[in-house]
Amino acid sequence: MPSDQQTLAEAPTDGESLRTVVVALAANLGIAAAKIVAALLTRSSAMLAEAFHAGADAGNQVLLLVADRRAGRPPDEDHPMGHGREAYFWALLASLGVFLAGALLSLRQGVHQLIHPQAVSSWSAAYLVLGLSLCLDGVSLVRAFRQIKHEATTLDRDFLEHLDLSSDPIARAVFAEDAVAMVGNVVAFVGILLHQLTGSAVPDAVAALVIGVSLGIVALDLARRNRKFLVGQEASPEIRQRLAQLISAQPGITAVGQLLVTFLGPRRLWVLARIELDGALTGAAVAELLRATERVVQAQSTAIARIDLVPRGRG
Repeated sequence: MPSDQQTLAEAPTDGESLRTVVVALAANLGIAAAKIVAALLTRSSAMLAEAFHAGADAGNQVLLLVADRRAGRPPDEDHPMGHGREAYFWALLASLGVFLAGALLSLRQGVHQLIHPQAVSSWSAAYLVLGLSLCLDGVSLVRAFRQIKHEATTLDRDFLEHLDLSSDPIARAVFAEDAVAMVGNVVAFVGILLHQLTGSAVPDAVAALVIGVSLGIVALDLARRNRKFLVGQEASPEIRQRLAQLISAQPGITAVGQLLVTFLGPRRLWVLARIELDGALTGAAVAELLRATERVVQAQSTAIARIDLVPRGRG
């Protein structure tokens, strides 16, 4: 079972997300270069779509590096709550701009191949590059999977549950990219193989279209998730329930009214609670109770960046 601290927020990663995206970027730069060369040699639409795909992934990871760096800046006069939500802004740009660009280019290439079919050559080069891509994408996928799985285990969550609930847009994006990249490699392989066996360019074109559709689906899903956090996603019911129990357990607090727990950024929570107080408390006692409660709550997790208690009910 998770500890109280683990229940209140996500597990700290100590730079794991940054290392995950760096590994993914290095892999995709190599993959993109290899697939571009292979696409020029083979004239395969599926291979060119995969080159667009790898290039989109690499561009996405550059934006995720920007997200990680800018979200980590400390609060300042213009941003008293910090810059954490910039992570979702840059991740949103990545999902909409880079992913959709890769998707649209792949769809265009598939349609072009259907209308103006081209024969594919250098089959061995295509298969070699796709095999290499599967290995490199697999390394990056395993890295992202292990990070998310470790966090999920720490929080006593299922993997898919944590993938959905995690406030970290970087690990989620890398995992989604690599998963769809693995699917894309297999689809391209099948399309090129069927082209070779049948002599028809249709399977190659269909493979490019499938790759484009897959990219578009992932892009829209990531954009949806980032939008939710960008506009003020609330923490899970489990976190809110634990916080309510912790606050109401403090001597002098009789009840917790409205409780808002929102994300200021990846693993950064803002807690706002309206609390009912014992009517016998004096002004000095109320002030000390508020300070003590804030200390107790913030001691539960480093992810609680700010807590505001609004008292009412004094006699």
